[in-house]
Amino acid sequence: MTLNVGQRVRLAAELRLAGSATPAGEPSQETGAFVASLALAAGIEGTVERVDEHHRQQSHEVREYLRLKSLLDDFGHQMPSASRQQLEDQVGALEGEWVAFQQRMLRVTVRVRLDNGLILDDVPEEALTSA
Repeated sequence: MTLNVGQRVRLAAELRLAGSATPAGEPSQETGAFVASLALAAGIEGTVERVDEHHRQQSHEVREYLRLKSLLDDFGHQMPSASRQQLEDQVGALEGEWVAFQQRMLRVTVRVRLDNGLILDDVPEEALTSA
């Protein structure tokens, strides 16, 4: 699902937020003054305020796959058959890394203002559905 600013969404599953809390107006040195948790029921609706796209870093194997695949595509037809076969084998061995990278290449998070006034930031798009 592609999310856009202003779009109405709802939580797809119950969320539990847990961690330390500091009373508003207190000095920031007092981090972790309280331990708190908050549960939000599935189905709570809100409005998308911001959409952030995060590109994942390429691993060494992914960069090597791209380099070798480019070499094979550009010069494979000119290579001796044994060299071309060796290069094809190397590309094939790295193809799983490339496929996995493509599946998780782009990570989208959003900032949602819920109807009850709470704001959720950096929520993965998978946690939301269209309202």
